[in-house]
Amino acid sequence: MKRLAFLLAPILVLGFASARAEFPDRPITYIVPYAPGGTNDSIARVIAESLSAELGQSIVVEHKPGAGGALGAEFVAHAKPDGYTLLNASIGNLAIAPQLVPVKFNPFQDFTPLAHIAESRSVIAINPRHSITTIAELIAYAKANPGKLFYGSSGHGSPGNISMEYLKLLAGIDIVHVPYRGSAPALSDAVSGHIDLMSDPLANNAVKSGRLRGLAFFGTPDAPDLPGVPSLLETYPDWNFSGAFLAVAPAKVPKDVLARLRAAFSKVLHKPEVIEKLRSMGVSPLILPPEDARKLIRKTHDTSAEIIRKANIRSH
Repeated sequence: MKRLAFLLAPILVLGFASARAEFPDRPITYIVPYAPGGTNDSIARVIAESLSAELGQSIVVEHKPGAGGALGAEFVAHAKPDGYTLLNASIGNLAIAPQLVPVKFNPFQDFTPLAHIAESRSVIAINPRHSITTIAELIAYAKANPGKLFYGSSGHGSPGNISMEYLKLLAGIDIVHVPYRGSAPALSDAVSGHIDLMSDPLANNAVKSGRLRGLAFFGTPDAPDLPGVPSLLETYPDWNFSGAFLAVAPAKVPKDVLARLRAAFSKVLHKPEVIEKLRSMGVSPLILPPEDARKLIRKTHDTSAEIIRKANIRSH
């Protein structure tokens, strides 16, 4: 018996090692750090469906909104680094929100990039009850009527907030910010006329349907599905801000798990049906190496820091 146990021991050890190496063997939680119905949520659901098929496990989309997306990011930063808790990050909650609200994570040290999902094409769009049809007309109206226009965003420090404050700085105008707990309620109020305009990827479909009027877009080279809407670069050639969506995991995820996740995300993001769905949301799929994703977070952080300082943006 002792000899049999001795012979079986290596087999048992190999069996346990194989069991440990299998990932994933249970559902993965995919955190959306904003309220349901926004662009981040829509992207997460498209990715989760395809990623589930790729990994052979359920991907559970869970919402943890608050503090400009920082609460959801903080949750993932402190989650067990085993690959079972991931974040569908907006560049806003990694590079911008930590500059405005107290956070218990370091955006440059506490996350490991899995995939750069897409560039964000935002549209500066206004309720059609206004006769304003161009950025030039918006600027002229705002200069003649300081503080009388209101724009909505998904919260203080969100890309929608930063981009509009950037425009205000460049144009020397005064438009009042109305923060919401997500892009969806901001869009609803823009369409209903409770606020005047917004700058957000979610506005793309509202412009296509005629519920809002597109004045300019930024974040992607072109917008063939938005005929007549010009690039903001035509007015401001040095415009240096855009949004992005990334998938990240907590730091220190084991290398084999990290490799499995990155390979799965890469396959998902190369699927034509996924690319088409993302484009329909007004985002431009763009796959970047993890190191380039890190550089993007740093670049957006530094650009936003200057805008935050000059516009005197504060959390509330």
